[in-house]
Amino acid sequence: MSNKKYILLVIFSLLITVMVVGSQGLWAAEKKVYINGIDADYPPFAYIDEKGNPAGFDVECLDWIAQEMGFEVKHQPTAWDGIVSSLLAGKIDLVYSGMSITEERKKKVDFTIAYWEINQALCVCEDSDLNIIAALSGNYTVGSQRGCTAAMWIEDYLIKPGIIGKDKLKLYESFSLALKDLIVGRIDSAMMDDVMIEDALRKGQPIKIVGIIKTGEEYGVAVRKEDQELKELLNEGIAKLKKSAKWDELIAKYLTQ
Repeated sequence: MSNKKYILLVIFSLLITVMVVGSQGLWAAEKKVYINGIDADYPPFAYIDEKGNPAGFDVECLDWIAQEMGFEVKHQPTAWDGIVSSLLAGKIDLVYSGMSITEERKKKVDFTIAYWEINQALCVCEDSDLNIIAALSGNYTVGSQRGCTAAMWIEDYLIKPGIIGKDKLKLYESFSLALKDLIVGRIDSAMMDDVMIEDALRKGQPIKIVGIIKTGEEYGVAVRKEDQELKELLNEGIAKLKKSAKWDELIAKYLTQ
């Protein structure tokens, strides 16, 4: 082979390499990154683990969906009572963090298909004599998380009808704070999604459930109304996840142990 042909062959090979590497870099750069707002103190669905990393059922579900559907995700702890406002302001792109689909929320945001169903549970200390009727009679205090559907239920069905006074409802930034106050006797009962209270029981907290309010709420992923492409992407991902072995694995890991 002549030197001229050899030089041309080397140049051609280099051009092919540059084109391949460049196209790979372009593909990587175009991979969409979405920011998921989470309640960082909502076990078993979302929380920060002992290493400081986002963890939980919803976190792992979305990580699996992102890998399957070809996008990247970052989980950003966000105050729950302002999480919808953060979504609308563009600070986050979605809320995959145990959010109940409600008519009030649907006025502001869109939801994906439902992926889990919950009811509201009322708990008291394990040595308490209170039942659900006595606890919610208006003579005792009840705690809940600010901005959650348990607090909304208490407001709509107990405070507005005058069954209990507004001062009997104590609101907290997280349910774990309400639980701490319950255990030390600062409040008499606490209401939250049944999955959260069941998780606290599995972890040995000295409480007991005295009643379940059958609200039949469904969790969905919240997105901005204009982000229909993201909504459909998530819908497809959720459907695939629920048909996969990963779904049963995560349920066993977080919700039934």
